[in-house]
Amino acid sequence: MSKVAIVFWSGTGNTEAMADAVESGAKDAGAEVVRFSPSDFSDAKVSGFDAIAFGCPAMGAEVLEESEFDPMFTGLEQASVLVGKKIGLFGSYGWGDGEWMRNWEERSRQAGAVLISEGVICNESPDNDAVAACKKLGAELAK
Repeated sequence: MSKVAIVFWSGTGNTEAMADAVESGAKDAGAEVVRFSPSDFSDAKVSGFDAIAFGCPAMGAEVLEESEFDPMFTGLEQASVLVGKKIGLFGSYGWGDGEWMRNWEERSRQAGAVLISEGVICNESPDNDAVAACKKLGAELAK
């Protein structure tokens, strides 16, 4: 059985709803899932998981949430613990065109992570298509 971490930050509940769908998909595919807030996840925990789903909405000028999520993710990059790690990215946005996700995907590739798919994004609350995409992301991470 694979172990999947879901690490996310949600201000309005939209990204949390996406995390719920990722968890559902991973569990349905047979994975053991552990959820974390950014403040509870560190480089020391990465090695305990086969795959990690990271969820964060777009904030401000299409950037990752700056007080908790981005510092945690930057710490993982600096510790070089994402090299070869299978990850998936997801998050909601209220404006813009998804630039924050494209930038985040590039950061992840530069950190040596193995992105299993394009990041899953949705405008505001996840609709049925976004929920299905999140479940698929979870299932892929469970493989």
